[in-house]
This record gives sequence, C-alpha cells and structure tokens, in this order.
Amino acid sequence: MPRIYLVRHGKAAAGWDGHPDPGLDPLGETQSRLAADLLAPIGPLAILSSPLARARETAAFLAELWDREPVIETRMAEIPSPSDDLAARTAWLRGAMAGTWSDLAPNYQRWRDEVIDCLTSLTEDSVIFSHFIAINAAVGQAQGDDRLVCFRPDNASITRLVTEAGKLNIEELGAEAETEVR
Repeated sequence: MPRIYLVRHGKAAAGWDGHPDPGLDPLGETQSRLAADLLAPIGPLAILSSPLARARETAAFLAELWDREPVIETRMAEIPSPSDDLAARTAWLRGAMAGTWSDLAPNYQRWRDEVIDCLTSLTEDSVIFSHFIAINAAVGQAQGDDRLVCFRPDNASITRLVTEAGKLNIEELGAEAETEVR
C-alpha cells in the first residue's frame, strides 16, 4: 500500500501566457523550502519530478535534504497544450478547466490515464513534484469525479494518497488556494 505525497510546484516566475517552461519566482522558492521542511522527517523516500523547470526546482530542496537525486517522470508533467502560442494555450486551458475529462479529446483522456497509471504502479512510498491538473487528475480519479478541476491545490501544497489494489485513495488533501491561469 504505497503512500504518495503529491507536491504541487512552488509559484512559477511566469504563467502559461508568459513562458513555456518557467522556473520558480522568489516566493516559489520559499514555498518549496517550506514543503521540503515539512516532508523531511518522513524520509528519505523515492523522489520523482515532472521534467518541467518549476517542478524540478521545487524538488531540489527536498533532494538536497535527503541527498537523493530526483527521478524525472514524464507522465507527471503538465497537461499538454494543443498550441505553442502562449495566448492560445492559456485560453484553451481556461476553457478546459471549466469542463470535464469527457469533454476533452481522447488524447487528453489518455494523458489522464497515464498520470493514474504512474501513480498506481508505484511500489514504494514516494514524493512526486507535479502540477495543478495532474494532481486534479489523481484526486478526481480517487473521488470518482470527472471534472478537470475538483480541487485547487495551492503552490507547494502536499496531497497524500495511498494506492490499494490498483486504486487511489485520498488520505489528506493539500492546502487549497484560488489559482489564476496566467
């Protein structure tokens, strides 16, 4: 029954409309240090991270405390955008967040299934640094909720799940905040 600590990345230096792969801003760095301090006593555990800069930078603080190298897990990256144009992808994300997985094209449903498969295939307790929609995919699956957004994890919040018999169960949702799609 592996326990999974899903950590949303700290506050990014830019939003979806400003940069394709921003790192953390100073507040995000502070948030990430605080999350690492909260997690430090439970480990060391396996550390996985989305390949995106903001997740890798968030993971770095815990990796340093535990003297562990994070494993890059592409299935825990942010939901892919249908466009490279920053304004178009922001508009698409705003619209998608108001709907359900069933409303989206099959490739997005497959992406969600890959997130769930990543989590349910873990065999050891792990900390995973990821993103708003990926965390929502996991929480929605555990709750049987088809909405893209059923939970609003704050930056650097920690959501605790367990897997049992190939299913996700929520032990504790992380702190929530209003997230602005920028």
